[in-house]
Amino acid sequence: MTSSSAPLFLLSNDDGVHSEGLRRALAALATGGDVVVCAPESEQSAVSHSLSLHTPRRLRRLDAAGSSAPIPGTTVFAVDGTPADCVYVALHAGTRVLSRRPDVIVSGINRGLNLGQDAFYSGTIAAAREGALRGIPGLAVSAEVGADLDAIAALTTRIALQLVGTDRRLLSLNVPKVWNGEVRAARLGTRIYEETIDFRRDPRGREYLWIGGPGVSHASDPGSDTDAFDAGAATLTSLLLDLTREGDPLLGEIARTVVSS
Repeated sequence: MTSSSAPLFLLSNDDGVHSEGLRRALAALATGGDVVVCAPESEQSAVSHSLSLHTPRRLRRLDAAGSSAPIPGTTVFAVDGTPADCVYVALHAGTRVLSRRPDVIVSGINRGLNLGQDAFYSGTIAAAREGALRGIPGLAVSAEVGADLDAIAALTTRIALQLVGTDRRLLSLNVPKVWNGEVRAARLGTRIYEETIDFRRDPRGREYLWIGGPGVSHASDPGSDTDAFDAGAATLTSLLLDLTREGDPLLGEIARTVVSS
């Protein structure tokens, strides 16, 4: 499909424009519509929703993510910035990147899961959120390392096509390595990371540090994405764009206290 009547997908990620997951997603999405890629030059994992407001960035056009046989109906751009930078640039650069407003923004396929509170740190989810904040449905796709990327890319395309014509929403898809073929609607669970600071010395004796440890675990939590993952199911989670906590009784009490004090 390469006509103006075909759906237009804007594809980004946080693993970088040359990642294998993005390549597979690009090929699959191209069977369902036109695709424009605008992705980071290099890996930007865990940068969340940061925008480069104080650093100049560069945009360059590539072939189909390095492919020797570009896919018809696709164009590929790279930005030396964050995932949110990439989507922001694509949406606001006039016709430099996009010839028309995209129908869906897809981010992924991420190399690694984004379950539970990973949603707060994920650059993958941030790229989809950047579009959703502007009324364009967004789909963030993450997969356990070693999962079947072609199967996930096909699933991604089926979901993206269902999002065409829908309202402002943000969905997060996570697929385990050994996927049983089931897709569950789930809420975010809780993941417990090994939280460490590793202090070291460089060859000149100056101190530096690494943040975070390699271990992660979660407890049983029925209805959560982490429980579905344990059962071998893929999960779809609808994420809020409005972070307001409604009806918090403490809020009114604090407001009254500070005014009277």
